[in-house]
Amino acid sequence: MKLLRDILYKVAIQEVHGTNELEVQGVTFDSRTVNSGFLYVALRGVQADGHSYIASAIEKGASAIICEELPTEMPENITFIKVKDTHEALGFVAANFYDNPSQDLQLVGVTGTNGKTTTVTLLYHLFKKLGYKVGLISTVVNLIDEVEVKATHTTPDALSTNRLLTEMLAAGCEYCFMEVSSHAVVQHRVTGLDFAGGVFTNISHDHLDYHKTFDEYIAAKRGFFTQLGKSGFVLSNKDDKRAEVMLQESKAKKYYYGVKASVDFKCRIMESNFTGLLLKIDDQEVWCPILGKFNAYNLTAVYASAILLGQDKLEVLTALSSLKPVEGRFEYTRVNDISGIVDYAHTPDALENVLKTIKEIRTGNEQVITVVGCGGDRDKTKRPLMAAIATQSSDRVILTSDNPRTEDPAAIIEEMRAGIDPTAKRKVNAITDRREAIRMACAMTNPGDIILVAGKGHENYQEINGVRNHFDDMEILQETLNELNA
Repeated sequence: MKLLRDILYKVAIQEVHGTNELEVQGVTFDSRTVNSGFLYVALRGVQADGHSYIASAIEKGASAIICEELPTEMPENITFIKVKDTHEALGFVAANFYDNPSQDLQLVGVTGTNGKTTTVTLLYHLFKKLGYKVGLISTVVNLIDEVEVKATHTTPDALSTNRLLTEMLAAGCEYCFMEVSSHAVVQHRVTGLDFAGGVFTNISHDHLDYHKTFDEYIAAKRGFFTQLGKSGFVLSNKDDKRAEVMLQESKAKKYYYGVKASVDFKCRIMESNFTGLLLKIDDQEVWCPILGKFNAYNLTAVYASAILLGQDKLEVLTALSSLKPVEGRFEYTRVNDISGIVDYAHTPDALENVLKTIKEIRTGNEQVITVVGCGGDRDKTKRPLMAAIATQSSDRVILTSDNPRTEDPAAIIEEMRAGIDPTAKRKVNAITDRREAIRMACAMTNPGDIILVAGKGHENYQEINGVRNHFDDMEILQETLNELNA
């Protein structure tokens, strides 16, 4: 319970109608969850406008309303607060209502097109190995130390995030590592949070269904670093050509990491194979049982973040050497001399990185068979690019469904086909049923071959017309390989 005037701290208020001395029992932006004495925040969304539910919220007991447009009828016993942006207001309100938990945690946000989940997850496990209680907010799972909380978005809404951070503090957590998506920045889901540091991994083609242009996408990512304070740090991948652009308006202390460039935290790849990576980080060799040269960047970002958070170099390197691959990120299996890789690669850049890594560690005599699809109701411009990359770097390609959602899977595949060079069409098959596509890939193999199943990674479901059915790429891949080699 808080006074309304206290939870409006930092909110850019345009008008107030009524008293701000009310006691607020709860805050919500979902009119269905309003109870007596609640503050209701009317958000404009893609599918619905919260302003349409103001009357309903009042009927259910809301005593205060934050909105961008005042209703024509304003009951005298209800306080109305008009603001320019209710999403931004909710960020501050959520932080204030929960007593600003991010100020009492060492909170680090990671943003970029690829590598967010791997980086935050490895940071979580690293700090657990260093003996701390730690929180994690990620695409895959949210963790309050070791207690799992289901993840529904890459970055939760502002209320959910502050509630999670409060629970982390109550559980004794000292650190929290969270993914920060471009959507979250634009929608102010991280507004009001106090970050100890921010990490930029890379940026490439993604989410243009939402941001419309690549420049808008870059601006969204950059917006995260702009909100960091002078006391925090920002760590950027210098090998990405937009490494410095991302940090231009940031007040935080700037640091850079990389494999190629001259940087504050340097990594050299000494060896890369199907058992892991031998790296030299800050002139110290360390073996990590994590596959793929692109993971050298993730591991270096993890190391650098830990050092910037005040951890001991040798202790960090020792813990780094015992970290394990993140589920669904270049996840490797081997059944009777057939190698299988499941990866979340769902952008052109991510798919190219995975296939490049396979090329670097293969002997050259085996086939690479790639199963790949593109999600429905998402950025259509990347579909032909994904197919082009798959055919350029694979011996055989099977185009299939990802999460078709409300789109026709066959139509998605046809849009992918547009990117295939005519000379490569002979090595491409298309099967809309993803399970059958994986089974076909397994049936094509000879001893020593490599199967890549890309796009869904850790996801254990497939979404078709609003229904999520159980579907696990690794589970199906291993089952099929075992059946064929029984």
